[in-house]
Amino acid sequence: MNTAPPHRPRILFVTDLAYQAKGRRYCDEDIHLTARLREDFDVALCHPLDAAPLMETGAFDTVVVRNSGPVIGYQEQWDDFTRRAAACGARVYNQLTGRADQVGKRYLLDLTAAGYPVIPTVDDPRDVDRLPETETYVVKPQLGADSIGLEFVDAEGLSALTPDADSSGILIQPCVDFTYEVSFYFVDRSFQYALHAPDPAERWRLERYVPTAADLSFAQRFVDWNTIEHGIQRVDACRTRGGELLLVELEDLNPYLSLDLLDEETRESFVTAMKTSLRRRLAGR
Repeated sequence: MNTAPPHRPRILFVTDLAYQAKGRRYCDEDIHLTARLREDFDVALCHPLDAAPLMETGAFDTVVVRNSGPVIGYQEQWDDFTRRAAACGARVYNQLTGRADQVGKRYLLDLTAAGYPVIPTVDDPRDVDRLPETETYVVKPQLGADSIGLEFVDAEGLSALTPDADSSGILIQPCVDFTYEVSFYFVDRSFQYALHAPDPAERWRLERYVPTAADLSFAQRFVDWNTIEHGIQRVDACRTRGGELLLVELEDLNPYLSLDLLDEETRESFVTAMKTSLRRRLAGR
């Protein structure tokens, strides 16, 4: 009597293999990651613009959103995907419950108001007096990503913005003089590894970083603030000249992982953690 093989969970893996990113090869990372996931799951890849109708077929047990590129490039289609995912009850990974970059960067305003260690942020040039004094300000769109739309302006340039026109949907921050940037990577609220860019001028020339207990406490605070139980999060921070860590952004949608920079043991540990997280998501735990 023939026995059917055991069911392997089916993953719809959303990625844009053709996306060109500065200093990173998104496609290589997702080729490696899907190869490892295939050890335990059946995996099909699709472009983000094709994800919604494929998700609704019911052929997949979960939808994994990975290196799908900045959502700002297809915001209308992404919003449609999230609505349809909620309507059909799809298990999406990361969970679509995040309140950080998943919904834009307004959370930086909330964290500033709540006193979190974050680069001080306002959304109205009339409120610039709430920021530390600086010669240069950073202005970026609230729905921006990957430095899209980011610009540096002086006080005169900032005063030219009006809250009813040019400043709509923007964030304003002081230009922070920092010594380096550092990123902390988490799976299901559990720390996995950290990388830092020793040269502030080369954001994606990363090296391994051994965090202190204080560093980990800093990063964990933001992961715990967020409302994601299952998924991958990257906490990006900068180290000021005074030694303080300040949050730059909390990436909770499709953070690039820089897996190629990890040693084999750390990379294997991350893949194992992700597989375990996906099984928890599939089990509804």
